[in-house]
Amino acid sequence: MRDYVHLESGRVVWVDYLKGFCILLVVMLHSVAGVEKAAGADGWMHIFVEVSQPMRMPAFFLASGLFFMRGVDKPLGRFLDTKVLHFAYFYVLWLTIQFAFKAPGMAAEGGLAAPFVNYLLAFVQPFGTLWFIYILPVFFIVTRLVRTVPVPIVLAAAVLLQVLPIHTGAVVIDEFASYFVWFFAGYALSGQVFALADFARRNPVTMLAVTIAIMAVTWFATRWAAPVAGLPDWVADFTDASTIAFSMMPVVSLILGIGGVVALVSLSAVLSAFGKGEFIRWCGAHSIVIYLAFFLPMAVTRVVLLKLGVVTDIGTVSLLVWIAAVAGPVLLFWLVQITGLGRFLFERPRWARLSG
Repeated sequence: MRDYVHLESGRVVWVDYLKGFCILLVVMLHSVAGVEKAAGADGWMHIFVEVSQPMRMPAFFLASGLFFMRGVDKPLGRFLDTKVLHFAYFYVLWLTIQFAFKAPGMAAEGGLAAPFVNYLLAFVQPFGTLWFIYILPVFFIVTRLVRTVPVPIVLAAAVLLQVLPIHTGAVVIDEFASYFVWFFAGYALSGQVFALADFARRNPVTMLAVTIAIMAVTWFATRWAAPVAGLPDWVADFTDASTIAFSMMPVVSLILGIGGVVALVSLSAVLSAFGKGEFIRWCGAHSIVIYLAFFLPMAVTRVVLLKLGVVTDIGTVSLLVWIAAVAGPVLLFWLVQITGLGRFLFERPRWARLSG
């Protein structure tokens, strides 16, 4: 079996695999959704987006909380520097970069003042794909504040927030309610998560069978939809549509999320044990690089492919856009490393640190 810890970087290998799966699924979501919205039709990749929905962000936030036990009690200055200012720097930087590309379209549609108004609004209402970077410091701060509260009480409150129909329109509030339970579980139950990964490494056949079963159940849950009119009001509050997928129902989505986390952790542990899928591990180790920079190659490739019309199958276009959206940041990162130019894009400079 492969080493548990990457010898050069000191990183836990299976966690990088887990983050790799998550970031690839996140980029897939935006790539496929963008193509299907522009084309006005769904393609064959739509099913992959649907099946990964219950597990994609829960596993991503759980992975983000796994090592926070080591940093939750750091001195306040160090905590603010590594857990707040770090993400604030990348949010402001890449928000500005995104607006540089989107401002002309905003001005044409809403007037010259629209880009400036939207830019300022993005500091209180996270913009586009950057909401994950925005909300992570919120999770860090809240977890630090409640670290002396018994874990069962915090977990129970987080579960309650997850199952309640909270739709305020404020991204921070709504996404906090939906995903804090997963981040806190990664933080508070990290021992159990690592035990699961160890079990999967020792029992790969068993856990691969469990993973396949979980994926099958999730697929059936996404395929079945119930008419909202026939459901209790507290369930109907979760959607404005006439039907709701079984996988999106309260409590059910939580259970499927737990199953999805088990599946992705197990698959990550097995792959890491046998050294397969090395690119997935690399993506996980550099997940912030891909998350920050995938938007531009994704958008450009989508526009070009749909305009040229050389590929007419929506699913194939979605696949090509997904590949380009992942390859673009990888290429940019490689160029930065080779030339030494633009390191500020992915590395926080000294002037943006509290301690220099």
